[in-house]
Amino acid sequence: MMGPVMAACLLIILSTAWISQANGATCKKDGGVCTCNDQTKNVDCSSKGLTAIPINIPADTDRLDLRGNKLSSLPHTAFHGLNKLTILNLQFNKLQTLPTGVFDHLVNLNELHLGTNQLTSLPPGIFDKLTKLTRLDLDRNQLKSLPGGVFDKLSQLQKLYLQENQLQSLPHGVFDKLAELKTLDLQNNQLQRVPDGVFDSLLNLNTLDLNDNPWDCSCRDILYLSNWIREKKGTVSNIEAAECDGGTKAVLEITEEEAAEDCVYPNTTTAIPTTIITTLASSNDDDIPELPVPQENFQKFLGYQEPDHLPAQPQCLMSISGYLGLMMSLVLTSAAILYVIHFLKKA
Repeated sequence: MMGPVMAACLLIILSTAWISQANGATCKKDGGVCTCNDQTKNVDCSSKGLTAIPINIPADTDRLDLRGNKLSSLPHTAFHGLNKLTILNLQFNKLQTLPTGVFDHLVNLNELHLGTNQLTSLPPGIFDKLTKLTRLDLDRNQLKSLPGGVFDKLSQLQKLYLQENQLQSLPHGVFDKLAELKTLDLQNNQLQRVPDGVFDSLLNLNTLDLNDNPWDCSCRDILYLSNWIREKKGTVSNIEAAECDGGTKAVLEITEEEAAEDCVYPNTTTAIPTTIITTLASSNDDDIPELPVPQENFQKFLGYQEPDHLPAQPQCLMSISGYLGLMMSLVLTSAAILYVIHFLKKA
């Protein structure tokens, strides 16, 4: 019976080595490009020129640093299995979109850094599972609007950075659920006004940056912001720097006489040109021109999603020696299994 025992031991040793090699394939010690710290559970993949997320990131990783790479897209399963993450850094990449549900498994995440990318929009509900998030960086992107309720589940959020985007408006109630928010940065956007009451729920706010926006001080809509700044002056820092478009006057100095107009701001996300409405209303069905539908929108309508793909960069995969070692392990493991079966039949 010594034969089967020895074979079983060999099988266990080989299986352990195989699993260890596969799971550590992203780390330098196993031929990968990332640096892994077993004590702190940090994985550093920053500034490696990556175009895809490395494979086999250890499941117990606490902090994952992917900043300074060339990531332009993410598969929706990019972070599945990494539910121990507390910090995820994706700054200084080329992300243009975020797939729906990409962060849904990161239920313990405290910080999410998405600054300095090329995001033009956010999917509704993209942050809904991140209920423990305390910091969210969306600065230095190309966001023109925010989905309604996009921050509603982030009740623990303390810092929100939205500066240096192209925001033209804010949804009503966009900050209503952020009772713990202390820092909000909206500077250097395209905001002309804010909805009435938009900051009223931010009872713990101590820093708000509003400068470098084209605030329209000729319309009555500015009076809420002007009155709010005067009321919070001295308790919320940086708000006094907000100036009317052209820098002629501070927003907090605007009076009701100066902001006398009832201005109407078009909804740039849903507005339909009047000429199109008139044309469609007066046309027969046969006269309505066929509008081209972009292929990507048609695919989204059908529910099409790109299949998950393996990293395109050779350095994201295991080294050749690691691959050969894995294949050898598989062969030896299979031989050991057959060896055990043979001796068990004899016994």
